[in-house]
Amino acid sequence: MNPEDVISLLRGRRTVNLFEPDPVDEQLLLQAIEVARWAPNHRLTEPWRFYVIGPEKKEQIARRAAAIDAAEKDQSAADARYRRMMAVPAGFVLTSRIGNGELTDLEDYAASCCAAQNLMLCLWAQGVGVKWTTGAVTRDAGFYALLGIEAARERVVGYFWYGKPKFVPEQKRRPTEEIIVRA
Repeated sequence: MNPEDVISLLRGRRTVNLFEPDPVDEQLLLQAIEVARWAPNHRLTEPWRFYVIGPEKKEQIARRAAAIDAAEKDQSAADARYRRMMAVPAGFVLTSRIGNGELTDLEDYAASCCAAQNLMLCLWAQGVGVKWTTGAVTRDAGFYALLGIEAARERVVGYFWYGKPKFVPEQKRRPTEEIIVRA
């Protein structure tokens, strides 16, 4: 493995907000989930669960998110949210197990975030972009109910949209010396 290829992949991955309408072969997602499960996780707890969203659930989630926007903002925002979510070709929800104590829950959440990064990098390497969303709908009891997620046992890490990127944004980062603290 060429280290420069890995570095390029890590630096090149972007959050994608606009997708081509064509669906992505679900096998790419399943392969990425297989890779995701190799993320580091304390005590090998493997705390993650991936909910692959089908068309009917996608529509229900979009309606739920729009209802939240209608209540918190206005109908115009709700309509825009619905259209945006329905335009996304595919999605999945990642959860992390909870209920095993504060420290273990924190470690499991961190491990699930590592799994998310593995998955996003795997998809990116195959030309598939991802947006990791943590909007209000992901904390909504109705969202949990739609997916059959037991809030006492799992926490939503995010709702991930994925597809072929329509546009890949440029991105800048602060200089490395600004984030290093020598102790």
